[in-house]
Amino acid sequence: MTRLGMIVGVTCLSICTAACGPSNLSRRQVEVVEAGKAVMPFDLDSTTHVFEKLDDGGLQRVVADAESPEQVSLIRTHLVEEAERFSRGDFHDPAMIHGDDMAGMHALVMGHAQIKITYSDIEDGAEIRYSAVDPALITAIHEWFAAQLIDHGQHARPVR
Repeated sequence: MTRLGMIVGVTCLSICTAACGPSNLSRRQVEVVEAGKAVMPFDLDSTTHVFEKLDDGGLQRVVADAESPEQVSLIRTHLVEEAERFSRGDFHDPAMIHGDDMAGMHALVMGHAQIKITYSDIEDGAEIRYSAVDPALITAIHEWFAAQLIDHGQHARPVR
């Protein structure tokens, strides 16, 4: 998806949500939260997913919203496992939460061997760094991040 397409899509979605009240998006986000409980061990209401698009891929962080050693431990345990799975092309957990047809995910599965995936602890949680040389894979990472931002709603934010 082009940057313009994404801006238009988000703008239309915002207008519809504001004008129409609760929308399918609200139901979708409730579904994502419910599916996420079976996959993510940390509390979505006590944490935030942060997505930063980079020129060569992106940086995905999950951080505890308040000082909580328990949430930080749960975040780290989950993300270290996810980074290892993603490195093998196993995107089963995101598919369980967001669906098999999630934007960008098929390309990530197929091109996983060409993506460098690195896990790191950060002060209030953990992060996974995705980097690639292939422009199609970089676009797939960006599309995957955009889809997660929409699906996670109030539990996620982009880095601007």
